[in-house]
Amino acid sequence: MLGKIIKNWKENIRRRQKPHLEQIRIDIRKKHEQKAKLQERRKRVKEYLSKAGIPLEPQDLSKKMFKAGVFVTLAVSGYLIYFLSTSFGITWEKVALWVATVWVVGFIGILFILWILLYIIIDLRIFKRRLEIEEILPDFLQLTSSNIKAGMTVDRALWYAVRPNFGVLAREIEIVAKETMGGEDLVVALRKFAEKYNSDLLRRSVSLIIEGIESGGEIGGLLIKVAENIEDQKIMKKEMGANVTTYVIFITFASIIAAPVLFALSGALIEVIHSIAGSLASTGFSGATVGMSISFGEGGVEAGDFRVFAIVSLTITAIFSSMVVSMIKKGNVNEGAKNIPIFVAVSLVLYFLSNLAAQHMLGLFF
Repeated sequence: MLGKIIKNWKENIRRRQKPHLEQIRIDIRKKHEQKAKLQERRKRVKEYLSKAGIPLEPQDLSKKMFKAGVFVTLAVSGYLIYFLSTSFGITWEKVALWVATVWVVGFIGILFILWILLYIIIDLRIFKRRLEIEEILPDFLQLTSSNIKAGMTVDRALWYAVRPNFGVLAREIEIVAKETMGGEDLVVALRKFAEKYNSDLLRRSVSLIIEGIESGGEIGGLLIKVAENIEDQKIMKKEMGANVTTYVIFITFASIIAAPVLFALSGALIEVIHSIAGSLASTGFSGATVGMSISFGEGGVEAGDFRVFAIVSLTITAIFSSMVVSMIKKGNVNEGAKNIPIFVAVSLVLYFLSNLAAQHMLGLFF
């Protein structure tokens, strides 16, 4: 009887512990899944940074971005304290409220903007590295072909074809060689290299090399033909760019020359009209005396507001014009990213110079 009671007691304890143990197993499984997702995310970020040639761990990058966000927020807070206290004479209580708002809301916005800018910079670096690889790829393939014809194996031919002036391609081939020496198959290492950059040209070239290796064909002649094909594509691309030069000149002229001059003339004309209207209003002139319903009073477009509108419009126009020119001439927007600061700078400088010239010329007559 006592043994049966003890047995029932143990069974009850086991039943009570079973849901608890099952919950513990579920929690452990969820933690393992979250850890695996975090590691996978960090791995993708690290691969993304390696494409741009940035030797940073994701954790270090996050710390640097957080520090940059704190620094920018401090600078904004300092400027805000100075501006509000000197320009408007606002009390320290209101200044403290504004600064607290900046740190609570502005810090998140600043951090978000910094991450977007970082993504744009990294994406442009990756694109630049891809262009560098595609530019030097024909010379590399020709050297590899010469090494193969000299009796070297494919992996040794790739390694000895590397030159210091090959830049990014040299470093990538060194990685392929190290992976091959570490026991990885050459085909697998080449495929990883081809998929690393979003380049159809690189993928096709590596795919032909892999097909030649797997089929046991004559690799040297194949590489020469691939290199010649790449050179032919470059020549065709340059010819296509030359055929659309007229459109490029028209868009460039309209965005960075004609638009700034017209905006400057309009701004100077607004200032002259305001000046004339103020003079007539001060003398008590009324359009009713001559049978015209003209009144000179407050309102209308202010010169300062129009100047801000002109600067914003010219900046946006210059940015999109640079993108359109790049799309017409190069076939993609990324290649024209380096021209955006040039377009914006030339457009704004010409606007300010034209504005000064227009004010001077109209000042001679009015």
